[in-house]
Amino acid sequence: MEALLHQIFAGLANGGIYASVALALVMIYQATHHINFAQGEMATFSTFIAWALIQAGMPYWAAFFLTVAISFAGGVLIQRIILKPVEKAPALTNVIVFIGLLVIFNALAGWIFEHTIKAFPTPFPKESGLATKYFNAHEVGSVGVMLCVLALLFSFFRFTPLGLAMRAAAQNPDSARLVGIRVSWMLAMGWGLAAAIGAVAGMMVAPIVYLDPNMMSGILLYGFAGALLGGIDNAWGAVIGGFIVGVLENLLGAYVIGTELKLTVALVLIVTTLTLKPNGLFGKVLVTRV
Repeated sequence: MEALLHQIFAGLANGGIYASVALALVMIYQATHHINFAQGEMATFSTFIAWALIQAGMPYWAAFFLTVAISFAGGVLIQRIILKPVEKAPALTNVIVFIGLLVIFNALAGWIFEHTIKAFPTPFPKESGLATKYFNAHEVGSVGVMLCVLALLFSFFRFTPLGLAMRAAAQNPDSARLVGIRVSWMLAMGWGLAAAIGAVAGMMVAPIVYLDPNMMSGILLYGFAGALLGGIDNAWGAVIGGFIVGVLENLLGAYVIGTELKLTVALVLIVTTLTLKPNGLFGKVLVTRV
């Protein structure tokens, strides 16, 4: 029983990472109706920036917040410079752009920071006193950080004028324009927030899996599975889906399929969800008049 509880709690810790990636994917999907295949590579590149700042002598939390700010600015610039010119282009054009961004960020990370595996420090050492019977210190700290991020985002989108304007621009851009909302800039802000969330996820997962240019490839797949399971158009459904995927991955990996086939869990969830419930557990069924 104790081992089972440990696997569940460890799955929740992983699920916090997957939930944040799923949320970033949903934010981009709501704004563009496309999946950002480069989300993982963008997060990895941001984590490399944090690593470089820490190696240069900057304190961890200073590097953390500076990286989040740089990632936000980078996400805004990507939307304004690369994606805005093709926002009305066919869907295939946008998919090609996303894949191009994936390749570019992966290649840049390898070229600038090399393809060697690097150790990334944790801000939650064993001596911090956060460890419990079922969580190690980093798991407790990373879950706390991700829950804080989710709470801040919820408050931002629910209670601030800018957050409400961003929601309106994503959900109904034509009506938003009629009331004076600058939709294009709201979408750019959404890209910035998604990039910042990805950066936080990358910095929380890097101490566990080590840092290299392909660090987030598998994690993006788990995040995508969580987003589909919860509902690709439902932010909080995607968060719940991310936690579900984390627990399922850990339990099935420990007791059924083994750790070598854990990535299969995400693939099976993606195929099953798309086949049986394409809108996810909490997604909306859209009816279009013809």
